[in-house]
Amino acid sequence: MIIKDIMTDHVVTIESNETILDACNKYKNYDVGCLIVTKENNIVGILTERDIIERGIVKQKKPEETKVEEIMSEGIKTIFDTDSVEEAAKKMKMYKIKKLPVITKEEDLVGILTVTDISNNIYKLNKNEEK
Repeated sequence: MIIKDIMTDHVVTIESNETILDACNKYKNYDVGCLIVTKENNIVGILTERDIIERGIVKQKKPEETKVEEIMSEGIKTIFDTDSVEEAAKKMKMYKIKKLPVITKEEDLVGILTVTDISNNIYKLNKNEEK
């Protein structure tokens, strides 16, 4: 099975120069588990609730002033939409991550794959192996 078969194709992004408060409003309005951080249409990071708590709130950053780029996780890993789910699971395990932005060969952001997406579709993986 390939990534595009089970990924979430609605990805919420935020520009790196937007604030923590902007990010929190996006979390509220879109009910998502992370935001993909972009700069000039390039993926530059990921912002999770944990980033907001540990690097924002605990460090007493002002949410209306602090830019997302100051607290986001960098060095983001991605996966191609045509890669296998097994490859994604290996990558997640190797890097100890729970979310992978999904890109095309042209590097366009087309989705996100989470551990939850994989666990919700594990029965499909087993079904494919039986064929």
